[in-house]
Amino acid sequence: MAETLKKLDDLVALCKRRGFIFQSSDIYGGLASCYDYGPLGVELKRNVKNAWWKSVVQTRDDMVGLDCSILMHPMVWKASGHVDKFADLIAECKKCNTRTRVDHLQGVENEETTHHEQPEAAMAKDGLNDKVCPKCGTTGQFTEPMPFKLMFETQMGANVDDSMKVYLRPETAQGIFTNFSNVLNTTRLKLPFGIAQIGKSFRNEVTTKAFIFRTREFEQMEIEFFCVPGTDEQWWEHWKNERMKWYLDLGIRKENLRFRPHADDELAHYAKACVDIEYLFPFGQGDWQELEGIANRTDYDLRQHQRGMRSITKWFENGRDTEKTPLVDEPDDWSKGPLSYFDDESRKRYIPYVIEPSAGVDRGMLAFLVDAYAEEEVRGEKRNLLRFHPSLAPIKAAVFPLVKKDGMPEKARTIYNELRQYFTSFYDQKGAVGRRYRRQDEAGTPFCITVDGQTAEDNTVTIRDRDSMEQTRINCDKLLGYLREKLGI
Repeated sequence: MAETLKKLDDLVALCKRRGFIFQSSDIYGGLASCYDYGPLGVELKRNVKNAWWKSVVQTRDDMVGLDCSILMHPMVWKASGHVDKFADLIAECKKCNTRTRVDHLQGVENEETTHHEQPEAAMAKDGLNDKVCPKCGTTGQFTEPMPFKLMFETQMGANVDDSMKVYLRPETAQGIFTNFSNVLNTTRLKLPFGIAQIGKSFRNEVTTKAFIFRTREFEQMEIEFFCVPGTDEQWWEHWKNERMKWYLDLGIRKENLRFRPHADDELAHYAKACVDIEYLFPFGQGDWQELEGIANRTDYDLRQHQRGMRSITKWFENGRDTEKTPLVDEPDDWSKGPLSYFDDESRKRYIPYVIEPSAGVDRGMLAFLVDAYAEEEVRGEKRNLLRFHPSLAPIKAAVFPLVKKDGMPEKARTIYNELRQYFTSFYDQKGAVGRRYRRQDEAGTPFCITVDGQTAEDNTVTIRDRDSMEQTRINCDKLLGYLREKLGI
C-alpha cells in the first residue's frame, strides 16, 4: 500500500527537483514568501484555473467572467473598508525584536482569518503575559499590540504635484462589485447571476507560512453571486455544496476535507454567515487549514460603493487623501441608487445580496500536490509519484523510443508531434526506460507510450498506466482516441 505525504519538506524537495515551484530570486538568496512556478508548475496552475473556470463559468448559464485591473481608484478601498480596517495586530518580542501576529501567538484561538478585517478580534482576552515568542521562546515579553497595515501602497503619476497614493489590490472581489452595473447593462442578465474572476492579489502579511500556503503575492479564484434578498441562504447552501463537490471530483480524498463554520465572533464585518472548506495539510503533526471561504456578504458591498461614489467630492476637498476622507451617510433612498437592481417581476428596485465563494489558486495547488503525493516500494526500489486527476496533470502523456535505433526515435517523434496538438505531451529518449517511467511518475503523468521493436511489425505501442503500472498494447491508429477517452478530453 502506498504511503501518503508525512512532511511538507518531501514535497518541497520534489517540487524543486521536478520543476514545479522555485524560490523567487533564488540566485540572489531568494525573497521570502515569493515563489516562481516552473515548467511543470505553470501547467498545473493553468489546469487548476481551467478546471475552476469550466466548472463555474463555462458549464453554467448564470455566470459570466471578468478580468479587472490590479490598480483601482483609492476610494474603492475606502468604501470597501480596507483603508480603515485591513490590518493585523502585531506585537514585538522585547528580547529578540521579532514581530508576530497576536492571533498567531501560542494559545490564541482562531488562527486563520480570511480577510484580516477585524484586528480587534485578534486581541488575546487576558493580554500577552502567557504568550510565547515563536523565535526565542521567551514568555510574556511583548510590546503593546499595534496595527500593521496589510495593503501594499504605491504612487501613481509622473510628477509630485499630480501623483496620488494607490494600492495593490488585496482581493479581486471589489473589481466585480464596481463593475456590477457595467456587466448588468452589457449582458442583460437577470437575477440570480454571478460574476467570476481569476487574478493576482497582494497582502503585506506579517507572518507567511508553509511554502505556498500563505504568500504576499497570490492568485484568487472568486465568484460574486448576486441574488434576491431572502433567497440568499438557499444560494449559500448551493455554493457550499458545489464548491466541496469540485474538490472531490478532482480527486481530493473525502477524509481530508471538511466544512468549518465561522463563529459569530470571527465573522467579517460584512458577513451574515461564512463557512470555510478546510484541508488536512501535513503542517507539523497535521493541521486543518482553509482552502476556500463561502460567505454571505448580504448587500454590504454594493451599498458601500454607492456611498463611495457620493464621497468623491469630499475626496477632492481633502486633497485626494483617502484616509482622511469620510464616507457620506446613506440617503433614505439607498435601495434606488446607481448600483441597485430593478426586478421586472416584482416591479421593485433593491440592492441584491451576494454569496461569495473565494478560493486561492496557490492553496488549491498545494492541496492537490499534497493529496496526489504517494510513496511505494516496487521491486525493492522506492517510487515517488503524484496521482493527479487527469485534468490536472501537467503532462498528459509521455512518449519514449525503447532504444535510439531501428527507426524507433523517428516513430516516437511522429506520435509525440500528433499528441501534443491535443494535450500537453513530453518526449524522452535519455536513459533506461524504467528510469524514464520514474521521472514521469514524479511529474504525475498519467500515461507513458513506448515505441519498441514490435511497433515496426504491427504498428502497436505499449501504454503504461501511472497508478497501476499495467501495460496495454494498442494500435497507433487508435492511440489518440484511447487517450482522449481516458483523459476525458
